Amino acid sequence: MTNKDNFWLKIIYIVSVVISAAVAFLILGPRPEGVNGSLDVSLLPTVNASLNAFTTLLLIVGYFLIIKRKRSLHKNTMLVAFGTSGAFLVSYIIYHWFKAGPKSYAGDFALLYYFILISHIILAALIIPLALLTLYRGWTDNLKLHRKIAKITLPLWLYVSVTGVVIYVMLY
Repeated sequence: MTNKDNFWLKIIYIVSVVISAAVAFLILGPRPEGVNGSLDVSLLPTVNASLNAFTTLLLIVGYFLIIKRKRSLHKNTMLVAFGTSGAFLVSYIIYHWFKAGPKSYAGDFALLYYFILISHIILAALIIPLALLTLYRGWTDNLKLHRKIAKITLPLWLYVSVTGVVIYVMLY
């Protein structure tokens, strides 16, 4: 591993911790007076679910592109998937900044819902460094390590994207 790799790995881990901490604070932390409800964010859960669904589609397409050895198309597709996940994160943060606390589940499948929610939250925090590391390995053409980490990242990222949509359907 080179000094350049060490530098970027540290950046990846720092960014991952900061993002996870910021999201946790925005959901669970206090809001300044007057922020809650000052912006209509009622459409953002639908936007977020749509971004998750689109990310899922892109991940699947990217997987099949690399199987067909269409490396350039795979790379571009995965960058777009990363972009849609990033757009989701921005939208999710905006939603939770202007809306106090998480929405309560009121359905008949509470045990299933909370299992999906808790596993989704844990893996969503884990997918941040995994996706960044996988992207970095692919970007730097370290294909041996990219393939190795992508075998872990892809199923977890798919799970997080799919369960994001499932959670939306169960809540709304």
